Amino acid sequence: MKKNSKKSPMTDSNLLLLITITVFFAMYIFAVVVQKGAFTKPQTLLNILNENAALLIIACGLSLVMITGSIDISVGGVTALITMTCAVYLDYHDGNVFVAFLIALAIGLAFGLVQGFLIAYLEIQPFIVTLAGMFFARGMTTIVNSTPFNVANEGFKALKSTRAYIPFIGSVNKKGVFVNAYVELGVIIALIVVAVMFCILKWIRLGRNFYAIGGNQQSALMLGINVKRTKFLAHLICSLLAGIGGFVYFMHVGSGSPSHASGLEMNAIASSIIGGTMLTGGVGNIIGTFFGVLSLNTIKLIVSSFGLSEAWWVGITVAAMLCLFLVIQSIVMARTKGRKKKD
Repeated sequence: MKKNSKKSPMTDSNLLLLITITVFFAMYIFAVVVQKGAFTKPQTLLNILNENAALLIIACGLSLVMITGSIDISVGGVTALITMTCAVYLDYHDGNVFVAFLIALAIGLAFGLVQGFLIAYLEIQPFIVTLAGMFFARGMTTIVNSTPFNVANEGFKALKSTRAYIPFIGSVNKKGVFVNAYVELGVIIALIVVAVMFCILKWIRLGRNFYAIGGNQQSALMLGINVKRTKFLAHLICSLLAGIGGFVYFMHVGSGSPSHASGLEMNAIASSIIGGTMLTGGVGNIIGTFFGVLSLNTIKLIVSSFGLSEAWWVGITVAAMLCLFLVIQSIVMARTKGRKKKD
């Protein structure tokens, strides 16, 4: 008796992940070959992570709610509120860094509890709820303090300057001295978040429930999944990650300002889409989100390296890249529908 040697087709999530990784490496290799210079140094790649560790954490949260078929556009405002609140606490009240981190978590959880309840249990449209949350957070940021300032707290400054140097990886400076490459503390936190979120979505039952309700809510109900509670937990986790990401953002910028994290929510959504997470729900991958963040910021760096540093050139390039991945997602979905019809 012959065995069926026909291989099962690659899943949509894995196919989109493969495309994202391929595009990222193609862009970076192109930059190394054409631009050379800074792109040949390991620190350039690590600086993309250093500057976008907070975005990576927040994009993981956005990917989670998008997998469930929902959205959260309040994360940028929450981040700004966290930076200003922590800055005021540390400088004006001679605060403790650990307590400042707890404040950041508390702010994130508060938004998650309220928004998650309104979306999951009162069934209000997530876009409207989180839009209100964004406006509220931005308004509260100005109420806390309307004047931008750098944090002078010594404990915080010591934490901000913490670096993890990587042995045997680096480059030779102009004086001929080998300098080890490094990452900031925020990058380590971001990588831990990525690993935890990947494990939750891959192996934990709750993670499978997120995919189930995003794919088909009625089918999820028939499988005995508590859809409302699962949606609530998705928004709660997203806001908790916004709290962690907000503090990581604060550690990177070292200041409080009402204008902080402007457009961060849009970059997080774009990174998730580039990483293969679909707005329709049910499809997404945290590793894809990781490469989505890298891809989004690599293309920005490439555009700037060509001397097109004006904001509109960067915006146009990001828009083109986002449209490209939306088209790719449509093609992948059409492929899946065609396969189902054949079956």
